[in-house]
Amino acid sequence: MKKKSLVQKYNVPGPRYTSYPTVPFWDENTFTKQKWIESFKKSFVESNQKEGISLYIHLPFCESLCTFCACHKHITKRHEVEEDYIKSVLKEWQLYVNLLDETPIIKELHLGGGTPTFFSKENLEYLLDGIFANSEKHSEAEFSFEGHPSNTTKAQLKTLYNCGFTRVSFGVQDYNEKVQKAIHRIQSFQAVAQVTSWAREIGYTSVSHDLIFGLPHQTKENVIYTINKTKELQPDRISFYSYAHVPWVKGVGQRGFNENDLPKDDEKRALYEIGKQLFTDLGYEEIGMDHFALKTDSLYKATINKTLHRNFMGYTSNKTQLMIGLGMSAISDSWYGFAQNVKTVKDYQEIVNAGEIPVFRGHILSKEDRIIRKHILNIMCNFYTSWDKTSTEIENIDDHLDLLKPLIEDDLVIINDNSITIPLNARPFVRNICMAFDKKLINQKVKKKLFSMTI
Repeated sequence: MKKKSLVQKYNVPGPRYTSYPTVPFWDENTFTKQKWIESFKKSFVESNQKEGISLYIHLPFCESLCTFCACHKHITKRHEVEEDYIKSVLKEWQLYVNLLDETPIIKELHLGGGTPTFFSKENLEYLLDGIFANSEKHSEAEFSFEGHPSNTTKAQLKTLYNCGFTRVSFGVQDYNEKVQKAIHRIQSFQAVAQVTSWAREIGYTSVSHDLIFGLPHQTKENVIYTINKTKELQPDRISFYSYAHVPWVKGVGQRGFNENDLPKDDEKRALYEIGKQLFTDLGYEEIGMDHFALKTDSLYKATINKTLHRNFMGYTSNKTQLMIGLGMSAISDSWYGFAQNVKTVKDYQEIVNAGEIPVFRGHILSKEDRIIRKHILNIMCNFYTSWDKTSTEIENIDDHLDLLKPLIEDDLVIINDNSITIPLNARPFVRNICMAFDKKLINQKVKKKLFSMTI
């Protein structure tokens, strides 16, 4: 019998660890909105003057459905929905501000989607004017947004730049026409080149392109072609994500192609390795998991300075203790707790207009949760973590190390007396390594599909 490759051995369903505990294991039975508010206020007092806060604003509207997307979105071509939605977001923001005794200082602000560039420049300005009307910008603020190359205008880019935005991420995915048709994401290289050029002309200091490997019909030749085209534009950052195939979560949205059209296991991983080598040849440095940056970019500098952070927005060069998520389905993080807003535009607007914070579920972290979260963050960001052997910081640490034995035997983890290091060759397996520390995952027998494959 042929021996399994490491990819085949470890390619199992697992979390992406944008949080710990991961959403499926939140303790919703003991969570209350009041507990969330208390954790929010505590975190704000501890961190606002020290480091500022982060805001994530979810703008969920898209004109068409991309079948690779696992985000919460609302498909519509009716742009009259923009103004009412923004009014609701600003009402939600005011509900949070009303809980505070001092002005919030915003260090990081990100507009995500959906498609933020679904909104007109006038409405984007209206939204941001409302946010900044009762807040201050941190002296080292970094504001960013996600743009669709096919509908981002120069006027939108100028408006956001004038509001303090210096980073933009354009969703490219793949330039091959067959792949684009399969995922229902049609856009030309010329469109991407145009918006990239506009951003640089206006003054954006970091332009990122999002690419995906593992898409339906995607081949090595597709990846090489897409990266060669990307080379012509030299984005400052590149996100090279593994396609997360989770149709059981998103229903028909990810059923726009046959499962047999997807590259799997070693074939899929080969696409990443080809991309990684090409990016390295072009002068990009691998950052965390699935990210690359030029040495001039703040993400690379954060890696060198050991200040790289990971949250629901992915990897970021800024770490704030408190992140407030505004909008439908947005998730907030106080470090002491998580809270998620309701998942439909209708419910969201109704609850906010009634004067209530629209949280419907969450999790208050125990002391043990926070300790494990710290170690998982260290592994995801720095590929290293350590603990005090004389303390009980991690209860039953030997049990976790036992779970790492197969990875140790395969030279994917290096264990010292009180630390673990993930060598360069083991980076594809970082999610598997984190799973050995994930007590919620270990203690609960999962009977249904929850996560995408780890590799």
